[in-house]
Amino acid sequence: MAWTWRYIGADEGEPQGADLPEEAFTSRGDAESWLGEHWRELAEVGVERVALMDDDREAYAMSLEGAE
Repeated sequence: MAWTWRYIGADEGEPQGADLPEEAFTSRGDAESWLGEHWRELAEVGVERVALMDDDREAYAMSLEGAE
């Protein structure tokens, strides 16, 4: 099982022009901790929402707007 983040921009697609990290995690907790440390950088390059993926299944999605 691999946990990854899918990045979603303003048009509901992947933000263009940004070098987005392609991290894979062995646990949901590790993935969530990583996002807690990096969400600001993601928001700065145009990521508005993220979806936590469990292989090909979306566990949940959330907005990065107003997270401060």
